[in-house]
Parts: sequence; structure tokens; C-alpha cells
Amino acid sequence: MRPATATAAAVTTLIGLGAAAFAAGRYASDAALKAPTGRPLPGEGRLTVHATGPGRITLTRSLSSLRPGTYGLTGPAVHAVVGPVLDNVPHAADTVVRRLERVEHGSLDSGTKVRLTPQVHTGTPGSALGIDYEDVEIPGELGTLPGWFVPGARSTWIIAVHGLGATRDHTMNVMPFLAERRLPVLAVSYRGDPGAPASPDGLGHLGDSEWRDLDAAVRFAVRGGAERVILHGWSTGASMALHTAANSALRDRVAGLVLDSPVLDWETTLRALAAARRMPTALLPLAVRAAQGRTGLHGDRLRAAADPAVLRVPALVFHGPDDTIAPWGPSRELAARRPDLVSLQTVPHAPHASMWNADPARYEEALRRFLTPLI
Repeated sequence: MRPATATAAAVTTLIGLGAAAFAAGRYASDAALKAPTGRPLPGEGRLTVHATGPGRITLTRSLSSLRPGTYGLTGPAVHAVVGPVLDNVPHAADTVVRRLERVEHGSLDSGTKVRLTPQVHTGTPGSALGIDYEDVEIPGELGTLPGWFVPGARSTWIIAVHGLGATRDHTMNVMPFLAERRLPVLAVSYRGDPGAPASPDGLGHLGDSEWRDLDAAVRFAVRGGAERVILHGWSTGASMALHTAANSALRDRVAGLVLDSPVLDWETTLRALAAARRMPTALLPLAVRAAQGRTGLHGDRLRAAADPAVLRVPALVFHGPDDTIAPWGPSRELAARRPDLVSLQTVPHAPHASMWNADPARYEEALRRFLTPLI
């Protein structure tokens, strides 16, 4: 082969490999950054309904169905709530029986495919909980953001923001507890959520740009009479809370942070999301690079927001070793380096953003102790 021909062939091969790598990286990053809202996160295995009876449901036996606590149970056109495992009920060896709290809609017929979800309630605070609330519109940089406002007598507001794979329905898990303490609650939707403006590139940014919508919610709260706010975020919502506390022009109004399963290492989380969607291991580094190139994600910004040295307000962190989406190592480091401000509540046997579900009473007691001096 002549030198010129060989060179041309080599260049063509490199271009082909480069294009393939680009396409593979884009595909893998799509799998991680286009997680649909309102659906269980990847890695949550499907379960089969085997039978139902008064106050009980029999499900496929798995690590998921054996988890302690209270969860939503979701499937095609069905949503129910299940409680703890019932140990003293006869059942087949390959099944597990849980307490069936209620069926909110649909039917749990034998053979129905379902998944556990941390979102226990659906609907609105009024329809699901009987709590008075208002639909509100929050002016954001991309357009109007829908939200729920639950009035309360106190001047400190809780601003609640969901995370990966969830909607603001998730925030209703703690609304009865907060309403009992007469705390105003603003539950916000942000870019990419149903009813909210889309992200300009159609991708999620793991809180890196979404935090500006939470910042808009802080401005809305202050205009509405809030003297101080406490930011309660799950998953990427917790990352948004850290960004807001560090970078908002109104950060002096932030009195505290409640961080549930915070995403503190976006590269690890992105790899976990892509891997859970069955991306080949070889594509995971490409997914990270493609995501950074497409979205501008940069670890330094998150590290700066979560830097223990610059944390200025008390923070309550709920996290545990069974979170496969956002490893809890960075949460432990944050608590270890700032024991004066950070309290870490270790929650075993709970998947990502399900710390309340694993033990609602323990979660709410820790929340009560944290909030009391701040309100």
C-alpha cells in the first residue's frame, strides 16, 4: 500500500472509531441524563403480585420486597402503599408477604408487575393528605415553575425539592409532620418536571443548573413573607440545596439544610445510572466525558458547594450504605469534617432517596430535633 493510501486509510479508521466512540458516549450519557420523572430509578427490580388479602399482599421474594419500612407500590395504572414485612403469615418460599396499607388507584390483580418507590402519595396535598394548600407559580429563569404552598403560622419556611426519578409528590412524605408543626411548606417543581419548562438541552444536569430554580423558589418565599428558609432536598434536590446555600444572592436567608441521599459526586452517580440501565462497563468512561461535554457538568462546582470548609449553616444528612446511586462516603466525610454543623443519620437497608421510607418514625424524630432550634 502506498504511503498516502495507508495514511488515508488510517485517518478514515480513526475518524470511524472517533465517531463510534462519540455515538456510544452520547447513547450512554442519554441513558443517565434522560431519566424520566415519576418513575422508579434504574436497578429497582420488577416484582409480581401473587395474591392479595385483607390488609396484606404477597409479592415475589427479593432484596427489594424484603426491605423494612413503608413504600409506594407502582405499576401500570396502579398505585398502592405497602408497610412492613409480615413474618408470621404462611407463604411460599419464593414470596414475601407485606402489609397492604391501601390501594390509591387501580387494581393489584394476581400477575400484576409492580415496583417499590419512595413516593408514597400521589395527587395533591389536598387530595392525598387532606391538607390545605395553594397551587402557586414561581417565576424562574426559563419560565413559570409550578409549586404547592402549604400555609403555616411560622416565619421560617421549608422549601422541599425532589430528586432523580421523582416528582414533587415525593415531598408529601414529610408534609403531615411539617404541617403539625405549623411550618409553611413550599414544594417546587423545576426544569424538566411535568408542567415546568424543559431544560434547554433536554437533559438533566444533576443539580448543576437546576439549583437556579430552587434559588427562584427562595426569592418567591422571601417575597411571600418568609424571614428564613430551610432547604429540604432529596438526591439531586439535596445537591441543589447545597448550591443554593453557597451561591444564592439570598443565601443569608438560608437557616439550615436537610439533605436526603445527597448526590455529592456526580461522576459516580452518572456511572451508576448508566450501569443500571445496562450500559456496558467499557462505555461508562465515555458516558462521563460525553455528559460533561454536552451539559457543562463540572465536579469542581459541586465540590465547592459541598466544601465542608465553607458550610455556614446547620445540616442534617440522611444517608446509608445501601444507596447504589449516590454513595454515602462523601456524606460521611462531610459529617466528619464539620461535626459542629453536620449531623449524619445513618440509615441501613434503604435505597436511594428512601431514607424516610426505611423508618418514618426515626426519620421524623431526627427531623424534629434538628428543626426545633431553627424555627
